[in-house]
Order: sequence, then C-alpha cells, then structure tokens
Amino acid sequence: MNAELEWKIKNLPDSPGCYLMKSAGEIIYVGKAKNLKNRVRQYFHASSAHTPKVRAMVERVDDFDIVLVDGELEALMLECNLIKKHHPHYNILLKDDKHYPYIRIDLSVPFPAIEIKREQLKDGARWFGPYIGAAAVREVLDTVRAVFPVRHCTRPLREDVRERPCLHYQTGECRAPCAQLIDREEYAAYIQAVIRFLSGQTDEVIAELDRRMRDASAKMNFERAAVFRDRINAVNDIMQHQKTLSVRGDDRDVIAFMPSMGDMLVQVMVSREGKLISSELHTLEGAAEESGSEVLIRFMTQYYSIANPPAREVAVSCEIEDADVLEELLSETAGRRVHVLVPQRGDKAALVRMAEKNLEDERLKLETRREKQLERTLGALNELAWELGLEKAPRRIEGYDISNTQGAQSVASEVVMINGECAHKQYRHYRIKTVQGANDFASMHEVITRRFTHGLKELEECRASGKNPLEGSFSDLPDLLLIDGGRVQLNMALKAMSEVGVSIPAFGLAERVDEIVLPNEEDSIFLDRHSPALHLIERLRDEAHRFAITNHRKLRHKHSIASRLEEIPGIGPARRKAVLTHFRTFEELDRASLIEIARCDGIGEKYASRIYSFLHPQERMDQ
Repeated sequence: MNAELEWKIKNLPDSPGCYLMKSAGEIIYVGKAKNLKNRVRQYFHASSAHTPKVRAMVERVDDFDIVLVDGELEALMLECNLIKKHHPHYNILLKDDKHYPYIRIDLSVPFPAIEIKREQLKDGARWFGPYIGAAAVREVLDTVRAVFPVRHCTRPLREDVRERPCLHYQTGECRAPCAQLIDREEYAAYIQAVIRFLSGQTDEVIAELDRRMRDASAKMNFERAAVFRDRINAVNDIMQHQKTLSVRGDDRDVIAFMPSMGDMLVQVMVSREGKLISSELHTLEGAAEESGSEVLIRFMTQYYSIANPPAREVAVSCEIEDADVLEELLSETAGRRVHVLVPQRGDKAALVRMAEKNLEDERLKLETRREKQLERTLGALNELAWELGLEKAPRRIEGYDISNTQGAQSVASEVVMINGECAHKQYRHYRIKTVQGANDFASMHEVITRRFTHGLKELEECRASGKNPLEGSFSDLPDLLLIDGGRVQLNMALKAMSEVGVSIPAFGLAERVDEIVLPNEEDSIFLDRHSPALHLIERLRDEAHRFAITNHRKLRHKHSIASRLEEIPGIGPARRKAVLTHFRTFEELDRASLIEIARCDGIGEKYASRIYSFLHPQERMDQ
C-alpha cells in the first residue's frame, strides 16, 4: 500500500457517499456506503474475511476517489449511475440487453400485415407480447396463419398495382390482397379474428383447429390430423404462459436468483392485469459469491429505468438490506409508489417458487450446454495433447493453408484457435512473394518464415518495452501448428521454423482420410470419427481452407478488373490501384457514373471519361 493511499484511508469522512476504487487510473469498482470511513477501511483490513473476488480487487487498488452525498438514497442513485457509466470490472454488471419479440398489426393501412418486432413503439399500431423467445412468437404466427388466411409478407401494397399471387395463395394460406382477390371488409374481419385470438380469446381458433383435425381423421389422413392436434396443444401452451396468476388482476414483477458456474442467474416474471406477459432470464457475470441482497439491489437498479419502470409491487426471493431506500429509488423511477416484498405464503409466494422452478430448469440446461462446450473445446484439447504427446493442452493453435489457381495469385491463410475457440480477429492473409508457379511446399516455407520472423522481432520489442506479448499482432506465439497437407508440407514448415530459430510442435493433416502426420514418425495417427479432438482439428482445417479460398477469390477478381483497366490508355498502375481501392467489385465499377469514377484519387474528369467510355462502348457509339 503506497503512502498516498494510507493517507486517504486515515482521512476518510464519517459521511454517506460513493467510493471509486482505481488501478493505474482505471475505475475497477464502485460502491456506496452509509459511512465511508467504516466501509472503505474494511477493504484494506481483515482480508481473510473477504471473498476471493474482493481480495483480487483489493490487490489491484492503488488509489480511490470518494463522492459525498446527503443520504442513502442519493448514494444509491449515484452508485447506479456511476456503474452504468464506467462498467467497472469488479462490479456486478447486467450484461443482457435483450429485446423480446412482439407482434405488431398496423390497422391504419388497408390490408395490415402481421409483423414481428423486437422493440415496442408508440406508433398507433396494435401490439401483442412480449413473448418468451422467438420460437414462441413464430408458433403463434404459424397457428394464426393456419386458421386465418392473412398476409405472410410485410411489403407495402399499392392499390393501383395488381400483383401476381404467390405460393401462399395457391396453398390457401393467403387470400392475396396483393392481387386484389379480397376486399377490405372481408380482410378486416380476418384481422379482427386474429386480434381476438392474440388478446386471449382462443375458443374460436381451437374450435376451428378441432374441426379440421376431426375432418382429417375421418378421411384417414392421420398425419394431417396430427398437425392440427399439435397446433391445438401449441395454442394451449401459449395461453398457459399468459394464464391468470392473481384473482385480483394486479400488476406485479417477480424476481428470483440462483448461482450457476460462477455467475448469478436472475429470473424476472412480469404480470400485468393478472396475466404473465413475459419471463426473462438475465445473467450477472461473476456474481455467484455476492449476497442475495447485493444481487437484487444491483440487478434492479440496472434493470429498471424510466423507459422500463417497475410494477407497483415487486416480489423478491430474499430479504434486502435497506429495502426502504431501494423502494424510494424505484418509486422515483416509476413516478408512483413501488413496494418491494418477500412473500412467505399464498399466491405471491407461489409466484416466487414458480420463478425459482424456471431458474432451476434453466440452470440445468445451461450447465449441460457448458459441459458439452467444454468437451468440444478444453476436452478436445486435452485429448489432442495426449494423442500428440504434448506436455499440456495447447492454448493457441494456428492452422495454415495455401490457395492458388494454377500457380496464379497464390495466397496463404493463418487461422487461430485460442482455448479451442476460433479467434476470428487474429486471422491473417499472406500474399506469396518469393515463389513462382504452383509450389505449395515452397509457399508454406515462405509463410512460416515470415510469420515467425515478425513474431520474434515483436516479442523482443514487447519485452524491451514491458508490454504484454499476448496483446501484440505477432508476438503471441502458438503452442501448436496445424499444417494442411501431408509430410512434405509439414517438413517445409519445420525447416522454416528451424531456420528462424523457433521450436514449436506441429503436425500435418492429410485431407483425404484425415490422417495426422507427425514429425519424425513413419506411422500416422487416425483418430476415431467421433473423437472431439478430431472434430476440433477438422474445424480448424476447414477454417483455414475457407479463409484462404475467400481471399484468393477476391484477389483473382481484382486481378481480372486490373487486367481490363490495363487496356485503357493513360491508366497506369497508380490509377488502377486507386480505382480498385475505391470500387470493391467490377460490378460496382460498372454501375458507377462518370462523376463517381472521377472521385477516385488521382483520376479526375479526363481519365474518368476514358474509363467510363471503355466500360460503356454502346453509349459512346450512340452519341
């Protein structure tokens, strides 16, 4: 602890306020306190009582600032605003910014379409939802369109244009207002029926689906009958999600939380007029060690806003410290009185238990998904390390591939995996400079030489300047190399590394039978087709292929344009480069006007006229 920090701690005031913990000038934590002197001192004493997260934070702190306020409410409001502004690393942050889907029907147009929107606007249209995920809203639309032949498309219709009906008309799923085959009154009747259904009046829809199911069954078309049966079940499921939860029809939010794999899952169930209209899952990253009271305060102060105010009553799953201060803040946000309660029995407690049941189900799914992901990445890396005889699982793997067309426009790709995940931002292309013709072996030697020459040079610069090598463009050296091809390509890569002065494990992957070729080993390795390690290196190899071929096509296309531009008098290398830089494709150049071509650097009206005339000879003949 430095002298300045000690002096600040000794001179803390006995006052409410906020404190901003800093490390090298960066705000890493924001907190509030009734008494700043007592609260801030606790961080720097009795460290054995701290959680690992707090200990890690305190070890980094080299300075802090304080902001004094008049009371607890002001401290809570200021803390909330500072967290939203600075996003400190050690604070609980609400990462989710989800927009749940709504259904929109604009009744101001003659033939309204049924649209899916991610944000509700006050535009005069009828809005329904929000629905719990895109799958639910698509289920709603499929059911609606199965019963009511309304439009599937959302483009504007013109009354003076009669279009050709699409396939939906042929199958009876649309009455084709685009072709003027239905009048406004009849279409409006369908739309009103849809609105009644979306408003919860499902009897009409279920009766129609039931009639169609029985009719199909009577005709021995059992597959068709099963479709209608499933849609009846879907309607019932949808209404179950929006069932009445309170006999009084109150507005209420229910919030519960549950730790999962170091994070905290938070479930918000929103009911309005006694109907559950949404159930949202959010994640507070790294908050599993925090108290329930802290989690709820942090979540609610970030989740609620003037645009998203709380209900009059918020039921939570545990007691909250200083709940009266939180209620005052939420009331100010909502513009009316808000009550926060912890129900112990009755309907409200049942709602909290329902939220916790949803959380438990989501936690199991997330952990199962995480286990599969770990098997796909870290598990695959461990298996690969064992198969290749490495001391530990490789953190960074680089894959290389060469692409050319009969020796022309040769390029190489470098793709990167870090901890088993593709690191797309670190992919690189290389133009082959020293090799003539289709010589993949020599090209591989050139690429590996260039990559590690740059890498070693930058690594020395990082060490000299004290920078982290992992943050450099080339200085983060790989733990393992995948060379696309057989033994010759692998040997060329090993030779290049030896000449540069690096020794990194490498292997080749022969594409025909996914044969793993190892240095100095006559026998190849063949992994089981279901092996996670094989799937991982196949993903890396396929990425190297894709990345190399994509770049090669771009270069080939540019070369084709450049070749055509060479035929124009006065358009030399510099002007060709300017045109190719300005227009990404030949089609884009071909569509450009004379004025647009003249905007290229160094082209001007004179040479733009030559290029335009060359590209549009017919116009020149017509003049």
